[in-house]
Amino acid sequence: MTPKQRFHATLDRKPVDRPATWLGLPVPEAVPALCRHFAASDLDDLRRKLDDDVWPVDIPFDKPPFNHLACAFDFAHTSTEGTYTERTLTSPGVFAGTSDPALVEQFPWPDPKQHLDPARIRAAFAAVPRDRAVMGVLWSAHFQDACAAFGMEDALMAMCERPAMFDAVIARIIRFYLEANAIIYDAAGDLMDAVLIGNDFGSQNCLMVSRKHLLRFVFPGTSQLIGQAKARGLRVIHHSCGAVAPVIGDLVALGADAIHPIQAKAKGMEAETLASAFAGKASFCGGLDAQFLLVQGSAEAVTARTRELIRLFPTGLVISPSHEAILQDVPPANLAAMYAAIHG
Repeated sequence: MTPKQRFHATLDRKPVDRPATWLGLPVPEAVPALCRHFAASDLDDLRRKLDDDVWPVDIPFDKPPFNHLACAFDFAHTSTEGTYTERTLTSPGVFAGTSDPALVEQFPWPDPKQHLDPARIRAAFAAVPRDRAVMGVLWSAHFQDACAAFGMEDALMAMCERPAMFDAVIARIIRFYLEANAIIYDAAGDLMDAVLIGNDFGSQNCLMVSRKHLLRFVFPGTSQLIGQAKARGLRVIHHSCGAVAPVIGDLVALGADAIHPIQAKAKGMEAETLASAFAGKASFCGGLDAQFLLVQGSAEAVTARTRELIRLFPTGLVISPSHEAILQDVPPANLAAMYAAIHG
C-alpha cells in the first residue's frame, strides 16, 4: 500500500499492510536532536527517513507578530509581542465583562484575504510528496479563540450568564475561519487529502465544560467547519486534548473521520477503553503516551506499548504520540523504537 492508501484505509477501518503513522509536529527546539539521531538534513528529510504516512502542511499566514493562522486575533487588552509559544488564555480579553452583542462588530476583525496568499499556499502543498496523505493544519479553534476573546474564566461565565454575547463572539470567529478555509481549499485544490481542526475540550480528568454546553455553544460551529471540509472531499482529523470520551460519539456524528490525539493518560482515554467502546464506530490518531512513556520510559517499554496498540487496533488507528507537539524532552531513541515496532 502507498502511504496515502494506508491512511484512507485506516480511517475507513479497512485492512492495512501495517499501521499508518504520523510523527506529529516537533517543536523547533526538538528538531536538531531528531535530525542528528536519524541522520536527516531537515524535518522533511526526517519524515522521509521515517517513511511517515501523514505529511502536515502549515498554512502560510502573513500577520505579524505571530504570522500563524492560529494567532489571527489580537484579543489581549495590551499589545502582543513575541512568539507563538507565548500565547495565553489567562489574561482578560477585549470582550471581558461585556454583554452587548452590538459591540462585536466594533472589534477590528482581520480580513483573511489580506493575510492569505493563494500562490504561497499552493506552493506549500505542491512541495509535499504526492504519495503521502497530505494534511492541512488549519486548527480553526473557534472555542479556544472565544475563550481568549473574553479571557477563559469570563468566557465560561458568559456561556451561563450572557449567552447572547458568547454566541455573537463565537459566530464571528467561525465566520473568519469559514472564509479563511475557503481560500485555503481553493488554493490547495486536489493537493490536500485531509485537514486537522479542533479545540481543547478536556482536562486531565474530565471535560472543561459540560457536554450540554458544548452541544449548545460550540458544536454548531464545529459542524459548519467539518461540513465545509467534507464538502470538498477532505478527511477531517478532529483534535482535542484531554478526557473527551463523553463527546467522541458527538464528534463522529458531526463528520469527524478520526479523533486526535487520544491523550493516553487522560481519564477514559486509554486505548483499551476506546478500542472496546468504539469498535467499528470511530477511528483515531495518536495513542502513544507523550506525558510519561515517550519522555521517561525505556525504548523497550515504547516497543512493547506500540505492539499492544497494534494488537488493539489492527486498523482504525494512525499511531502517533498522544500530543501533536514533539517536545525536546522526548528522547529520539524512543521515537525510533515506535517506528521500528511498526515497521518490524
